[in-house]
Amino acid sequence: MNSARLVRIIGTYGVVIALAALVLFGFLRYDRFLGFFNVVSVLRYNSMFALVALGMCFVIMTGGIDLSVGSVAALGSVASALASPHGIAAGLAAGVGAGLAAGLINALLVTRGNLMPFIATLATMLAASGSALLLAGNQTVSVSYESGFTAIGQGNFWIFPIPAIIALVAYVLGSVVLNYTSTGRTVLAIGGGEDASRLMGLRTDRVKFLVYVASGCLAGLAGVVLASQFGAGQPIEGVGWELFAIAAVVVGGTLLTGGSGSVLTTLAGVLLLGILFNILNFENGMGWISLSAYWQSVIRGLFLLVVVLLQARLTGRRGTRPGTRGDV
Repeated sequence: MNSARLVRIIGTYGVVIALAALVLFGFLRYDRFLGFFNVVSVLRYNSMFALVALGMCFVIMTGGIDLSVGSVAALGSVASALASPHGIAAGLAAGVGAGLAAGLINALLVTRGNLMPFIATLATMLAASGSALLLAGNQTVSVSYESGFTAIGQGNFWIFPIPAIIALVAYVLGSVVLNYTSTGRTVLAIGGGEDASRLMGLRTDRVKFLVYVASGCLAGLAGVVLASQFGAGQPIEGVGWELFAIAAVVVGGTLLTGGSGSVLTTLAGVLLLGILFNILNFENGMGWISLSAYWQSVIRGLFLLVVVLLQARLTGRRGTRPGTRGDV
């Protein structure tokens, strides 16, 4: 195998290889690492981040960014908690509806207002954060346990956590859209060169509009899972979620410049980061190290920096052309 092919394999499947190595390390080092309780806990908790990262993946593939996803998830959690006494459907509709409203605002600001995605989504982030606090009265909002709403976040379908099933279905649909529809091809084309895509007759504004709306809806859905899983709408939750999502997308091999990316490796990136912090918790339990939760942000930042540097090196060596790669 020549070096160019090896570089290409590492660039494409590196996150999957790293994920497999991390799981093997945890299995060999810790008792019950692959036990039912730990596996289910990791899948249930990280399903929220997986939903947010999926929306971020599509946004970044267009060459944009969505800084509002964390605040929108918090707003969605409050809205769903307030609506939860009316049943599962009402809670779900309220949370996703809040995300839809935020996504529409982002989409209009970017496509109609011609604002930079960074500025547009930053404004929405601040507005969503303030709205969540106002709606909740600056306190957590308890959900209704009598209506069955908590089944969304705490329930299982057979032995599988319902939040994980929701995230898996979302990723399957996302992969289908990216690889087998004209919308997915247009997403990659926009990231590769928006002006050229427009000259080719592609509906760039329409697709960008849909991408930001989808990101908002997925963030709202993550908020529903958050409220249901922890039993309360939390207006100050979601801080740093956008950074986790960006990290997962980049770790999964999607270029920050857009035009190239993968839905499935983004999911692998979410699992990699989630299992990495799970391993840190095991180490804390063994007494070898003692790291507070704040160290997770430090490690996440360093990890992201290393991955971005490696991605830049690999991209330069293999000469990846934007707009040419989806899921593989």
